[in-house]
Amino acid sequence: MNPQMKLGFDIGLTGAMATRLAGLRTPERIQDFVSHLRWNHQTDGPTALSVVGVLRQDQAHCIEGAFVAACALWLNGHPPLLIDLGAARGDVDHVMAIFRRGRYWGAISKSNSPFLRYRDPIYRNLRELAVSFFPQYVKRRRKTLRTYSLPVDLRRHDPTLWVTRDGFCHEMVDVLTGARHFNILPADGQSKLRPIDEIEARANTLRDFPQ
Repeated sequence: MNPQMKLGFDIGLTGAMATRLAGLRTPERIQDFVSHLRWNHQTDGPTALSVVGVLRQDQAHCIEGAFVAACALWLNGHPPLLIDLGAARGDVDHVMAIFRRGRYWGAISKSNSPFLRYRDPIYRNLRELAVSFFPQYVKRRRKTLRTYSLPVDLRRHDPTLWVTRDGFCHEMVDVLTGARHFNILPADGQSKLRPIDEIEARANTLRDFPQ
């Protein structure tokens, strides 16, 4: 048995699931995979599906896509790292899987709107990576990105909490929101933010998967 399949079985994936994710050999291919998953509109209430839950339902929202991306990265020799982007009151956080290529960081991100998506590995540190999301992290015309977290290494957490968990992955949501976060704005920055232009706001209403 090759190391990818052994790891997949060890963390609770079926053979078919492990094969499916192990075949995504690059971050670019992982991004394509999570982008094509149907958007989870959570019509029956909030969800935080595990990797197995996503693959069974073939749908995901941001944290769910991040679990899948991190798992695929792990099977392909990368550490399964997530970071949480913290939003201002009135908006929601965003979770993404991150990876390094050489010295530089990139991100794999599931979003139903245009801008909170893949980042090429060109960022020298996590602050640069997080700030790249700032201009289009918006609620209507208001820029709402406020913080970014330290990476959460999913190898340190029982796979039953995020790979095979039935139902809502409460513990991992708590881990991500409870991780140490760093402010993006300077102390006097919030009151001086310019709203995005109307054309940007219209572009942000585009959706891959309309409800």
